[in-house]
Amino acid sequence: MLASLLLALFVGVLVVQAYINSEFTADHKETEVGDQSGVPLSIRGGGPIINTTGGQESTSRLPDRTIALTFDDGPDPEWTPKVLEVLRENDAHGTFFVVGSQVARHPALAKDIVADGNELGLHTFTHPNMQLLAPWRRHLELSQNQTAIARATGVHTNLARFPYSSKSEAIDEANWKIVKEAGQAGYLVVVNDLDSEDWQRPGVDQIIRNAMPAGQSSAIILFHDSGGDRAQTVRALGKFIPMMKARGYRFTTVTEGLNLGIEEQAADVKAGRAPESATVIPTLPENPPAARGDVWRGAGLIWTVRLADGLVTVVAALFVVVGLLTIGRTALLLLLATRHARQRRKKSWSWGPPVTDPVSVIVPAYNEKEGIEAAVRSLALGDYPQIEVVVVDDGSTDGTADIVESLHLRNVRVVRVPNGGKPNALNTGIALARHDLIVTVDGDTIFEEDSIRRLVQPFADPTVGAVAGNVKVGNRSSMVATWQHIEYVIGFNLDRRLYETLNCMPTVPGAIGAFRREALTKVGGVSDETLAEDTDVTMAMCREGWRVVYEEHAKAWTEAPTTLEQLYRQRYRWSYGTMQAMWKHRRALFDKGPSGRFGRVGLPFLALFGVALPMLAPVVDVMLVYGLVFWELRETLIAWLGMLALQLFTAAVAFRFDRESLKPLWRLPLQQFAYRQLMYLVLIQSATTAMTGGRLRWHKLNRTGLTAQPAPPPEPVLPPVVEPVAPVVDSWPPTKAEVPRQQQPVGRAVAPPTTPAVPSRASRD
Repeated sequence: MLASLLLALFVGVLVVQAYINSEFTADHKETEVGDQSGVPLSIRGGGPIINTTGGQESTSRLPDRTIALTFDDGPDPEWTPKVLEVLRENDAHGTFFVVGSQVARHPALAKDIVADGNELGLHTFTHPNMQLLAPWRRHLELSQNQTAIARATGVHTNLARFPYSSKSEAIDEANWKIVKEAGQAGYLVVVNDLDSEDWQRPGVDQIIRNAMPAGQSSAIILFHDSGGDRAQTVRALGKFIPMMKARGYRFTTVTEGLNLGIEEQAADVKAGRAPESATVIPTLPENPPAARGDVWRGAGLIWTVRLADGLVTVVAALFVVVGLLTIGRTALLLLLATRHARQRRKKSWSWGPPVTDPVSVIVPAYNEKEGIEAAVRSLALGDYPQIEVVVVDDGSTDGTADIVESLHLRNVRVVRVPNGGKPNALNTGIALARHDLIVTVDGDTIFEEDSIRRLVQPFADPTVGAVAGNVKVGNRSSMVATWQHIEYVIGFNLDRRLYETLNCMPTVPGAIGAFRREALTKVGGVSDETLAEDTDVTMAMCREGWRVVYEEHAKAWTEAPTTLEQLYRQRYRWSYGTMQAMWKHRRALFDKGPSGRFGRVGLPFLALFGVALPMLAPVVDVMLVYGLVFWELRETLIAWLGMLALQLFTAAVAFRFDRESLKPLWRLPLQQFAYRQLMYLVLIQSATTAMTGGRLRWHKLNRTGLTAQPAPPPEPVLPPVVEPVAPVVDSWPPTKAEVPRQQQPVGRAVAPPTTPAVPSRASRD
């Protein structure tokens, strides 16, 4: 619900922003002059001020040697003040036909226009072609502009000019209909006598020539104070106004000039220079006070525009952040992961002397009947010389333990404990393990024959405390599983090369990981304080100063979720558990030594690239849709394809490192439109759960089982050395008085291990 509300808010803000920025491109198509047969000749051949209020159809001109300078498309924070300055210096006034969205953004400028004695007129709210709009939208364009002006300046205007209009002789039937609609709403429609064409920036002298009235005739002249570089306009005004004043012209606003004409007409009637039947209309107020209701509505409108602008500014900033993080992460991956891969492929590379110490493999299992046989066989029959497999049945109800016992593998033990969760099962298995090298495996995972041997070789380096193996998706037949295969190769294994290079590996995967018992002892074993016990224990080891490395050749095949529901549950738990682990180890940010290094390198790195970047990534997708609808299609597609190409290149590098076929990558573009969105929701819900302090229960996935690789026949069956149930251990290591006795009640280990549960190799020898 939260994600849906955020998405709805986000989309709503973008739509509002598109509207106020006039980004509905279809609105801006210029139209040719159409049929004019329905337009009265008195209108087409009349003056630039058209009056259709009260059902009349008349036009007016300004008196001779009168000029009304009009400015469209403002106010603009750069050019409007410069135009006002020129008008002040030359003691002239003008009429500014303002765009409502610009008034909402720059209300102080609109107020300055009025304060200087100039006049305001409507130029719609978003500057669309009014012919292409529905009647309700045309009404909205004028009314919203009016309310924005009311709030910004406290005045009302009776003048309107439509975008893409020109002169009265160009009015066709479509425009005439719009003019009459405006008249019914009480507006005088103002076109122009002369167009300076300053928007083309033809040069100062040409602008002046375009604005020059013929003889001593009057003129309403079109200029612009917004929409681009208006330096030529400002310079042309500085020359034009003094020049025309020297020729006896006066400069007025449109309403002032109209009122002068009305007053002259009234004087002519009174002096008998005009017939008494001539209609004398009353003069119009200039910038009359706005209605209180318009002022209040304008306040809401202005705040809406500000909110939309502010949020879009934030989104734009996040877009830049996402872009920089993506590029930075890609650069680091390609640089450091490539260096890691080249180093490992050198013929001279070695961890040290071959490791042949015996290994205990711990398999926590809960209702794993589908895959437990294949998993255990792959572990017990590996090519490593000494392997002990301890299957800890965590209260299964599907006969998991019985299946393992029926295999009669002599190096496999089954331990049954009441259901207590995976950390407890792991600790129990480690406590009962005979050896100091511990491998942990999920019950649905199949090892390759040499996986254990390769996995433990890094322990030749005494500073290595844990080793992360290479997890592979074993069931790749479905689309969902293939997407996870791509994610595992790119997002997990390629990242682990990077993390090892930076010495801040955050997670040894539960599917295939190896640990020194000594390292586990120092961190207190596997904690149950988070749902990501593998991440938690790995972070603890990094803080203790142990190296955690990645062994790419140690491969484990796991069964990935095959439905979106199962995938969502799994990733929800992973994400939430990771956030829990990060919060648990937050004090490392302020520590010294290895803990501080991990806190100031590993935690920020994980927070940026593991949490923040995936959570912010929806910005890219939303901006893509926004661009396809409101921006230039070609540029938007080029930008998106560029990002996709970068991802494909990174993916190809990762697949090459892992010696995987590139065929699955054809599904990567589709992954961007389906799989990633699911991961967004997972992270949002995980973050919400974490912030609200919610508790998440473990969700068991439905397994179908993987098919194990062909294995050699099992060795002769010998009676397994196994206790059916783990003994009770009150503390670890046990004191002499605490060594379990046969008559003690059975139960589960409740404390982490520190030493082997059986005599050491020295005592056995």
